[in-house]
Amino acid sequence: MTGPDEIEDLLRTCAPQVLGALVRRYGDFDLCEDAVQEALIAAAEQWPEQGVPAHPRGWLVTVAGRRYIDLVRSEAARRRREDTVALATPDAELLAPAADDAQGADRDDSLPLLFLCCHPDLSPPSRIALTLRAVGGLTTAQIAAAFLVPESTMAQRISRAKQTIKAAGGQLALPEGEDRAARLAEVRHVLYLVFNEGYTASAGEELTAPELSTEAIRLARLLHRLLPEDPETAGLLALMLLTDARRPARTGPHGELVPLAEQDRGLWDAGLVAEGVELLGRTLPRGRVGPYQLQAAIAAVHDEAASAEATDWPQILALYELLELTGPNPMVTLNRAVAVAMVHGPAAGLALLDELAGDRRTARHHRLHAARAHLLELLGDKEAASEAYREAARRTTSAPERRHLTERARRLG
Repeated sequence: MTGPDEIEDLLRTCAPQVLGALVRRYGDFDLCEDAVQEALIAAAEQWPEQGVPAHPRGWLVTVAGRRYIDLVRSEAARRRREDTVALATPDAELLAPAADDAQGADRDDSLPLLFLCCHPDLSPPSRIALTLRAVGGLTTAQIAAAFLVPESTMAQRISRAKQTIKAAGGQLALPEGEDRAARLAEVRHVLYLVFNEGYTASAGEELTAPELSTEAIRLARLLHRLLPEDPETAGLLALMLLTDARRPARTGPHGELVPLAEQDRGLWDAGLVAEGVELLGRTLPRGRVGPYQLQAAIAAVHDEAASAEATDWPQILALYELLELTGPNPMVTLNRAVAVAMVHGPAAGLALLDELAGDRRTARHHRLHAARAHLLELLGDKEAASEAYREAARRTTSAPERRHLTERARRLG
């Protein structure tokens, strides 16, 4: 008998495929999403007792389709969707899950659905929320908890996102040509943001939100499977795997932050490291190298070092220099400054940080002050380092980071 964990995994895999099938059939993203959620709830309640059907996706499409018809035929929905009712597929067609599954199981609309959720008319937060809800299968409550906002706020955000897509005439179809390349970059960026928020939560009492990183990796695997020849998608997945491999060592017994240089590398997930390195090895020789591949290469250098002292900092510095050419931004420069300090000495790194102090995007960011504190500590200026750590602690919204930075300052006196 299939266990609850296996059923949950199966439902999460089927969810975007079922939603894609309904959206393609009926076109109403908002109502289709409601119908699919009800079908998933029904499956979660029935399958553990009755067993998983022979054609789970067909079962879900059938139940969701019936629920959609019920919703459309309700009095409130009829006034708003008379045309949809006229065009809706008859119930008889929906009564053959095996036939539906046989004809449509090979059609996976997950990629078009990802593109639809990352519609250019949506703001980045709305893209993230809608992607996690529609493609990731997370509940509104789970998404709200991960981003530390009330469930009602997240529900409104998701509802507005769906209405925006409807008003923009968003279609469940892959963009073509240059538009496809631009939209694919947006999809990758959304997954990158989701992963980063899960790996280091921007606010709250917990350092990480593992459900977000796990979901980002799952969706990146899906995207890579659907676009196996896209090098930046492969690079993004490799970056996630190589970074998430360190998660077991990032916190101490009481949830305290453990910096990379102080982590027990024996706790790192060797399987994820090997998978990420192998994927990167297949990706880099293909031609043009993009920012995700370069970030993955940097992560691989860290992960393959037997100790912090054995880290190949000259190679990391060279990779950051390439990264600044392909995807320049202040955070890349900040990280390059740390690499410069490790290769050419802390004074050289501090000089680069001084340049960033004049950039409004980073001048008030806690990471700039934390990096300055670290380099001042390496330089031996304990007093200035302590003050910089305290300033970084004042600016961060993450409680674990604040405690870590405050403790660093205390140790320096």
